[in-house]
Amino acid sequence: MKKICIVLVLIFGFTINSQVQQLENDGDFHLPENTENTSAFKIGEWLKFRIHYGFLNASYATLQVKSHELDGVPVYHVVGNGKTTGFASIFFKVDDTYESFFDKKDGKPYKFIRKIDEGGYTKDIEVNFDHEKDIAVLNDKKKDKKFNFTIQEGIQDLVSAFYFLRNNYKVEELVEGESIELDLLYDDDGVFKFKLKYLGKEVLRTKYGKVECLKFRPYVQSGRVFKEQESLSLWVSNDNNRIPIRIQAELSVGSIKADLDGYNGLKHQFKIIMD
Repeated sequence: MKKICIVLVLIFGFTINSQVQQLENDGDFHLPENTENTSAFKIGEWLKFRIHYGFLNASYATLQVKSHELDGVPVYHVVGNGKTTGFASIFFKVDDTYESFFDKKDGKPYKFIRKIDEGGYTKDIEVNFDHEKDIAVLNDKKKDKKFNFTIQEGIQDLVSAFYFLRNNYKVEELVEGESIELDLLYDDDGVFKFKLKYLGKEVLRTKYGKVECLKFRPYVQSGRVFKEQESLSLWVSNDNNRIPIRIQAELSVGSIKADLDGYNGLKHQFKIIMD
């Protein structure tokens, strides 16, 4: 059931919704001055995903956008929850919570919280980002240890990256076969370089009808869980919401899939192709 945990993580961050890092050749980020009014999402947005492993309905995950004030700064507060359900929970219980507090204007993260319980494997981590000093302090509460990491402009946590990228790409600028990279910090392993390839457009059949999507391939390490480095696929709605529609992974044994199962509070119309 470790595979289910991985897909939950992908939903909470690596579903990195779409890309484009506005990276120049020198590697510097050029963030938009104000994306709050032109955002792909709004306060009150709620997404639900159903995760199934073969015929087994394994778990559900949700993402909700709230409003908050952190040290006098207006921020978005996103809460992600993931739990195994029913038959799957008998064999392997998962209860994960991810939280991110990030700027309403430019999307930079201020605080990230990760509390997980995956079959008895637990973590309780909080990361505080100091963008003026270019330092992030990670507090591993379970181990009672703190770590300092040097960060650069454009750093994201596992959840804020999802929303940052929704606001910072243009479909017409995406080129099939090209990849983008993003620096993430969410664990004591340090800054992680995430890579994503754009594969083009594709129409998916969903419980809501046909949806035109942008298809991406996140790069993951091959080995005991995934068949190969390019065994994971992500589909994002090709509309102004840019929400994940499906995540599918070919595993060493079988495959696992997460589908959008519910939504509420979308900022823009969810486009369905009518036959």
